[in-house]
Amino acid sequence: MGIASGISVREAMRLPVVPARASLVPVHSIPLEPALLERVATGDSEAVRLCVQQYQGLVWTLARGFFHDPAEVEDAVQDVFIDLWKNAGRFDPARGKESTFVGVLARRRLIDRLRKKARRPDTASIELEPVSDAETVVQRLARNEDAQIARDLLTTLPPQQRQAIELAVLHGLTHQEVSQKLDIPLGTVKAHVRRGLQRLRDRLGAPSPSLGGLA
Repeated sequence: MGIASGISVREAMRLPVVPARASLVPVHSIPLEPALLERVATGDSEAVRLCVQQYQGLVWTLARGFFHDPAEVEDAVQDVFIDLWKNAGRFDPARGKESTFVGVLARRRLIDRLRKKARRPDTASIELEPVSDAETVVQRLARNEDAQIARDLLTTLPPQQRQAIELAVLHGLTHQEVSQKLDIPLGTVKAHVRRGLQRLRDRLGAPSPSLGGLA
């Protein structure tokens, strides 16, 4: 699938990263370079390649949380990057990190794709497949039309579990980024996410009047 810059996502993923050359110019005299997405918005093909290599791990991880079929995951990843190129001009570095923007946009695109997939005739067989805790929770929250219910569910978790899940699942940060942001060990982050997702899965599966819309 082609993109505005003239290369495809698959081609960008296969290109090697070209290391930056060392500069003898004093650091204080070097102007701040625009973010990758700002360069993508101007049609910079090198920025497109670097952006794919920078964020393909994040996007693939999110896509695997929504879909099981490898081909579906690959198509979803390409959809996300195409959407990212179209919306690159919306990124404002003054409002947040580039990785957060990518994670939020990717999650929204994946949710849209999941909803369209849920309307297909063959979804009955898909939903019978076993899924992981993360996939179950993310998909159930993705189908929830009332964001308040999702927020209510998250507030039932211990604070650090809630923070870890919000950052990793809702904002698309990697476990390493969550570890740095919360200043806790990487292993602790993984444990918080795993246990928190298990608790949410249990609550989503338990009959409750307040969760009727999620059943």
